[in-house]
Amino acid sequence: MVAAIEGLVWKARYKVEKYHGDLLTEQDRYGIEPYEVIEGEGNLLLNEGINELFVLLCGSGGTKFDNSNARLGVGNSNSAAVATQTGLLGGSTLFKAMEATYPLNGTDQKATFRSSFGSSEGNFAWEEWTVDNGAGANKNLNRKVTVLGTKVSGTTWVFTVEVSLS
Repeated sequence: MVAAIEGLVWKARYKVEKYHGDLLTEQDRYGIEPYEVIEGEGNLLLNEGINELFVLLCGSGGTKFDNSNARLGVGNSNSAAVATQTGLLGGSTLFKAMEATYPLNGTDQKATFRSSFGSSEGNFAWEEWTVDNGAGANKNLNRKVTVLGTKVSGTTWVFTVEVSLS
């Protein structure tokens, strides 16, 4: 008898590139090396995000995680991630829209989200992050609790999240 194997692996990778100055676009950052890069893996899928994926998959409504809607959010809570959470928990949070052409998707079973946080944006300790599908729908796909540093005025942080299924 042949055993059937069912399984799906969700994987998330993230990267924060930190620059001096207000460099919001890729053109602004061209040829400039970040002063620090932080990379890591992992996150927790949230129930509301999983449900939204199924709503979209089955064509019964929902709000796409596309360039018009998707956002990366950061906050300053270090409370453990729990699947029933519906967003960031920090007293300070900020959600930013995607950079032009993001999210990237359709190859290698992954989607890549990227937002830039300019000099006056998100100036607090970054201890949690999420991907959501916009201010109107506000369905959080995932949440990760990790120390990414404390952003200060005069810096731009470019945050990239890649999620994949295999």
